[in-house]
Amino acid sequence: MEKRRLGNTDLEITRIGFGAWAIGGPAGESGWGKQDDKESIHALHRAFDLGINWIDTAPAYGLGHSEEVVGRAIQGKRDELTIATKCGVVWNEGRTGIHISLKAGSIRREAEASLRRLNVEVIDLYQIHWPNPDEDVEEGWSAVADLIREGKVRYGGVSNFSVAQIKRAQVIHPVTSLQPPYSMIKRALEQELLAFCARSQIGIIAYSPMQSGILTDKFDRQWLARLGDKDWRKRDREFKEPRMSANLVLVEKLHLIASRYGRTVSQLAIAWVLRRPEVTAAIVGTRHPSQIEETAPAAGWELPSEAISEIDRLLEERERALGDM
Repeated sequence: MEKRRLGNTDLEITRIGFGAWAIGGPAGESGWGKQDDKESIHALHRAFDLGINWIDTAPAYGLGHSEEVVGRAIQGKRDELTIATKCGVVWNEGRTGIHISLKAGSIRREAEASLRRLNVEVIDLYQIHWPNPDEDVEEGWSAVADLIREGKVRYGGVSNFSVAQIKRAQVIHPVTSLQPPYSMIKRALEQELLAFCARSQIGIIAYSPMQSGILTDKFDRQWLARLGDKDWRKRDREFKEPRMSANLVLVEKLHLIASRYGRTVSQLAIAWVLRRPEVTAAIVGTRHPSQIEETAPAAGWELPSEAISEIDRLLEERERALGDM
């Protein structure tokens, strides 16, 4: 699988990375429902077999459980892989609620806990999960910089940051990467961040290119009805009306485009994100080996210009249909 250098680092990562949120299983309001750990490890190993060389996880995914599963899966393969995790989301002792903290002491404790759960000596890419509270961005990023100087972290990145927030962080220490949401349905990244990151040699690893399962062949009303009560997507506006119907229409038309090339909607959605030269790689959420087997081929698919133009027209139609809703 093709690799790209991440920002101005020596990290060479594949165009697709393994997204480990869902393998964390249930976790209050941010989980994906029940998940079998053996199946998760099989999925990770299948990803490695397919050439994928990096994993994106976070303590918030299953309240530490995703990191633990990743730690088990990478044994014997550590030197071959890039491990990315995050900080800034913590939970209480009773594991009944989470809150955001960018305080230096909290981030240091989180880093030590992540190292222990992952069973590694150093984290390759350590990212601030959310820039909240905004007034603590400098303190949080300074803590990440300290961890880099101490050798516990190789590079620091940010997730969900604005251009202004990245600039504030850069004054303290170089920002290696940005992890933003990016899909056919969420395109805010195109307004300012893509160009800024390209100018600043900041790598972009886009998350949710399939919009949490919407941009797949399986997406329909019956599929949504089968989601477990603990699945956070039941509360997401893209899974509710009027956006639900607009998304169903979009997926139906995307299926026609994908099938014309002998591809799936998932592959089309990922390849569409990777079409931008500013995007280093895409994070593909995976729970089962069959899922990564389907999505991995998208890394090598260069979308024809006529397909891109046709998708642009479909997205414009969707926006007109939704208006300000």
